[in-house]
Amino acid sequence: MAMALMLALPALGQTAALNGMDAVSLRDSGRVVGGRANIVTHWRGAVWHFTNEANRQAFESNPRAYAPALGGFCAVAMAEGRKLKGDPAQFVIVDQRVFLTHDAAARARMQADPQGIAARAIASWKRIGR
Repeated sequence: MAMALMLALPALGQTAALNGMDAVSLRDSGRVVGGRANIVTHWRGAVWHFTNEANRQAFESNPRAYAPALGGFCAVAMAEGRKLKGDPAQFVIVDQRVFLTHDAAARARMQADPQGIAARAIASWKRIGR
């Protein structure tokens, strides 16, 4: 019992990536689906939740393919040179990459020019850094 508690303690301080949403469902089906608390993996200091074991395995085989671009910051704000936390419910998929935006208005802007905003956001991300 004590050993199980000790193993669980590192997870207590970790943040749920994408607010607990399944990154694989987000990218592959374009749907916001809540992950399950008992199907998780740990990557880059966060706990990633999944709806099923197949999604967890897909993520573990290539996490960068499923994790949001720009460290999860809003692509529209980043394109303007600002860092603003993205909302997993407000996402746009561009060339198989998930880009988060901070609200519905930013999402609409991203949908109107996905390639242009993504390119400017990536360039800004390289300058601003993490």
